[in-house]
Amino acid sequence: MKIALAQINSIIADFAGNTQKILDAAVKAKKNNADLVVFPELALGGYPPMDLLDQEKYSEASRKHIRMIQHEAPKDIGIIIGYVKKSGSVSGKNLVNAASLVYNNQILFTQEKTLLPTYDVFDEARYFQPAAGRSIIEFKGMKIGIAICEDVWWEQEQHGGERYPVDPVADLLDCGANLLIVPSASPYFSGKPEIRRNLIEGITRSSGVPVVYVNMVGGNDSLIFDGQSMFISGDGTCSAIGKAFQEDLFCIDTEKNSQPGKFEFEKYHEIEQALVLGIRDYMNKCGFSKVHLGLSGGIDSALVATLATMAMGPEHVVCFAMPSRYSSKGSVDDADELAKRLGITLHTVSIESVFPGMLHALEPVFKDKKEDVTEENIQARIRGVILMAYANKFQSVLLNTGNKSELATGYCTLYGDMCGSLAVIGDLYKTEVYELCRDINRRYNYIPETIITKLPSAELKPDQTDQDTLPPYEVLDTILDNYLLKNLSFEEICRQHQDPEMVKKVIQMIGLAEYKRRQAPPVLKVSQKAFGTGRRIPIARRFFEI
Repeated sequence: MKIALAQINSIIADFAGNTQKILDAAVKAKKNNADLVVFPELALGGYPPMDLLDQEKYSEASRKHIRMIQHEAPKDIGIIIGYVKKSGSVSGKNLVNAASLVYNNQILFTQEKTLLPTYDVFDEARYFQPAAGRSIIEFKGMKIGIAICEDVWWEQEQHGGERYPVDPVADLLDCGANLLIVPSASPYFSGKPEIRRNLIEGITRSSGVPVVYVNMVGGNDSLIFDGQSMFISGDGTCSAIGKAFQEDLFCIDTEKNSQPGKFEFEKYHEIEQALVLGIRDYMNKCGFSKVHLGLSGGIDSALVATLATMAMGPEHVVCFAMPSRYSSKGSVDDADELAKRLGITLHTVSIESVFPGMLHALEPVFKDKKEDVTEENIQARIRGVILMAYANKFQSVLLNTGNKSELATGYCTLYGDMCGSLAVIGDLYKTEVYELCRDINRRYNYIPETIITKLPSAELKPDQTDQDTLPPYEVLDTILDNYLLKNLSFEEICRQHQDPEMVKKVIQMIGLAEYKRRQAPPVLKVSQKAFGTGRRIPIARRFFEI
């Protein structure tokens, strides 16, 4: 059988636009003589729809447009499409995550999703009812079983091998399936494509049954979908792989001898592509065309400016240098040089005309109080006001430039440098920021070397460096990764580090900054555990970890 894999970039709730994209892809697949074209999980309405599912109009629109596809799709080609469907249940949840086979104006078969994930960013059991059973359909000589995304993750790699009570793949194989179709909306994190491939190869090797895996592509709020759909033949060979971070439609033939597909993993190049797609889709899907940010001359803002330029083009990126009495000439010069290399607009708006006025206004209230972090934060908040004013006046989206190390420890100013609509690098530790900048420079040489080699500083007081407040980033990021991602205890982390007081201080900083993170912009997710919906910690609590 000749099968087309159509990894499309759906917009959430854009039923008309997504339907047209599906119909266009089906026409293209037919022109390529495909017998069947497969689309991602919930391709019709986009993923994840979240509480839009509580609105009756959402499920009505889903029903209307699946019928439209049924009647308008080209004939003599099967179409497997993911969508939200009413379950028919008279009690409890009445929606299911479904995939149907449409052929010659008929819905021949529908399989509902069985395993509804609730870990990390997923909350499907909140909305959907699980499938009561699993069955197969015979189509053009093949016995096809459909396993929707999580249905192939019976053993939870993320949870140390924990198993669901039901194995949908085993059930489909027991029904006699000799081809598995997996429509998927599997969000990206660094290393996830390789994990997916190993999972599917394991299924084919143990069963001898080939798998067509079709993944969504595109950015939806914090989540990024990388595509990289694949066909794994019955001998466990990956014979075809779709494009990474781009829409794609390609055909495979289940009868032909398999040739190994090209699979490459370059961590930082992959992260670069993910963040560029995340910025571009956030802008396009929210209806904006211009972005701006503060350009300090430091490495974080330099990286965000570079990624924004890659995503939007230099004509759509504006930066602001906002020097103060503490800004070094080197930082000002570095910002100017970066802007020239990227070809973006750079405005210089000094905060020196505003900062003294703020201090003077507060003088009666702050009388007899020594200067401290308050005065530093005032500078950051003045800059935030300038950047937000530009956002209002020019309908431009402010990109936040904070990294994960800062967000974790609270080394950032609420309503100051935390302003913005999208936190581009909020899921990258500071050490990863350096590595990504070096990787980008190996290809493009956009970022001046002095930005990469200088000591990091907020430049909010004389001779300030980040290490006045934080441990060295190499040490800090290791502690953060062990605590946030690996969930190691205080004692376990201390066994890896010689200074328990440092570990204690870092864990306390993480806890005390929870209220800041609750007010942070959406963070583009590129790790297994990003700040946002995938990590839910109460603000008001007692410490128990140390």
